[in-house]
Amino acid sequence: MFFSGGTALRELSQELIRYTHNSIHIITPFDSGGSSAELRKAFDMPAVGDIRNRLMALADQSFQGNPEIFDLFGHRLEKESAADQLIAELSRMARGKHRLVSRIPDPMRQIIRNHLSAFLEHMPASFNPKGASIGNLVLAAGYLLNRRLFDPIIYTFSSLVQARGTVRPVVNSCRQMAAELASGELIIGQHQLTGKEIEPIASPINRLYLCQSATDAAPANVEIRQKIRDLIQSAELICYPMGSFYSSLIANLLPIGVGDAISRAHCPKIYIPSTAEDPESYGLDPTRQSEILLSYLKADAPGYIENQSVLNLVLVDKRNGKYAGPIDDARLNAMGIEVIDYPLISEVSAPHIAADRLAEFLLSLT
Repeated sequence: MFFSGGTALRELSQELIRYTHNSIHIITPFDSGGSSAELRKAFDMPAVGDIRNRLMALADQSFQGNPEIFDLFGHRLEKESAADQLIAELSRMARGKHRLVSRIPDPMRQIIRNHLSAFLEHMPASFNPKGASIGNLVLAAGYLLNRRLFDPIIYTFSSLVQARGTVRPVVNSCRQMAAELASGELIIGQHQLTGKEIEPIASPINRLYLCQSATDAAPANVEIRQKIRDLIQSAELICYPMGSFYSSLIANLLPIGVGDAISRAHCPKIYIPSTAEDPESYGLDPTRQSEILLSYLKADAPGYIENQSVLNLVLVDKRNGKYAGPIDDARLNAMGIEVIDYPLISEVSAPHIAADRLAEFLLSLT
């Protein structure tokens, strides 16, 4: 089981389906940037982009029609074109007259056309389609058609692309991320933390929490559903993987019940620090990251949840990994965490972790 965002685990997910179809992916639905922001604003819904990313990474590319669906769902509308031209392009897709849709075999083509037609019917006049991902629009339409529930459209989407794994948002709630910086500044919105759309943050994050909306910083108490608890507690391995430390990993641990469910899962729990620069970490070495990770994992019941019940392994590549500081084995051991030094990075993958090496190691733990 993985707690993550959508992009950092793409290659690992594609590697894993060579060995297993049973991986579970808990995804953050709090993205607030790019075209996701337009969908969230238009329909008051959680973000679907990271879910689409992971489903496509798990898709069986040998299945008839999947390469064509992959091309369609990965297609983005032009940012430079006029809105009426983009709406006309969407209309051609809904009618099956667009080249990316016409080459998809039935019944998959008809399902996609129906969802695109539904999106156009629900789309407010103020919606800005520039840069929109077609896969996100299809998922958004399914969300609206299924009484604003994620599970039915994820099931349909997974079946459509023959996804070899289970993907679920950690919660269905439409909430935003808020970060209190050491400088005293309060930031609302995932896109303001990653350093991708605007300048990276200039001060460390003291606290990350879920808030009511993009304009209301009041904390929001959001609890996971029983089916997410059950998924977590059924895991044979729980992995906190590389990626954006706060907006991808910690964000998934913020809803009430996540830490408690993890503590009740009888399996190894492993953290894999990023080996490439992460603006959100702001100089945090893997030891300090592990301490912060523990604090969020234990937030459900600080006096009850023990370190070892939520985190017991940290996987690093001391020789090839570029971390913000040295790994303090003694300090981690004192917290009940074993440090494993393993050649995760290859000449081809550097500075990133090689997906094949990581997949083989994780599978050895199950």
